[in-house]
Amino acid sequence: MKLPRRQFLSLAAGAAAVGSRGARAQAYPTRPVHLLVGLAAGGGTDLVARIMAERLSQHFGQQFVAENRTGMAGNLASQFVLISPPDGHTLLFMGAASTISAAIYKTLPFDFLQDSVPVGGVMRFPNLMVVPPSLPVKTVQDFIDYAKANPGKLSMASSGVGASPHLSGELFKFMTKIEMVHVPYRGSAAVYPDLMAGNVHVLFDNLAGSIGLVRSGKLRALGVTTAKRWDSLPDIPAIAETVPGYEVDVWYGIAAPKNTPPPVVAALSTAIDAALADPKIIVRFAETGGLPMPMSPDELGKFMAEDTEKWRKVVAFAGISAE
Repeated sequence: MKLPRRQFLSLAAGAAAVGSRGARAQAYPTRPVHLLVGLAAGGGTDLVARIMAERLSQHFGQQFVAENRTGMAGNLASQFVLISPPDGHTLLFMGAASTISAAIYKTLPFDFLQDSVPVGGVMRFPNLMVVPPSLPVKTVQDFIDYAKANPGKLSMASSGVGASPHLSGELFKFMTKIEMVHVPYRGSAAVYPDLMAGNVHVLFDNLAGSIGLVRSGKLRALGVTTAKRWDSLPDIPAIAETVPGYEVDVWYGIAAPKNTPPPVVAALSTAIDAALADPKIIVRFAETGGLPMPMSPDELGKFMAEDTEKWRKVVAFAGISAE
């Protein structure tokens, strides 16, 4: 059947456009890729981002550069990425802070879930519920009983309002119906002297930051925040063993701006999964206390939506707000 000239030209133009996009995707990346990290250099998030940047550089034969852009609790990096050209050359190394921010901040200049494209999960690890040895509790149930017998007398330290340690504690309060006074610090390192001295009574902190003090006997670990016991700490119970349904995964993943071409997202997702299956990467993650978290873009998107909704409920319960 012979097509009218106008219809033929329209179809030809469409086919050329598709072919052009496909060629660009096959050539990806055509220049260095910037992997933005919303937290300062030297921390755990930055370390894992640099491990992934190095591995992706090797996979694609093009440089992936981990770049720190701090401010607004990590939201400055998110904003920069989400308004960047959606071509896969500017990516976000994200984590629990992204879904927590989506729950807490009411005036962000972007909608994280709507304006981002999930690419792949990277790593997960627990927070650890730790108390000073002077506190007369040895289990999660002991702690709950002690808190109920002393309402409002216990203080819960955190690394800052809205951070994962803070929200882990607020979820614990929400699910156990206990009272604790929140005492925010400027980072977890500032908490430890007061916690070891018994001036504050509990901290839910990243595993890597607290496990050394637990092993030296300076702090007592009551539980991990993941749904099940952590493989490297089999003797420490999951909080969920006492508080059914309690779960906090601290996690990392990679996202791109909305409208990033699907072939580019697929290429990145494949490369991330290959990295996470590499025994050398598994060992490097284990050194930071984490495990690989391979997720397809669809799986990661569903996880992010569920995580955001969970934190919205906790934020509403705790009356937390940030601008």
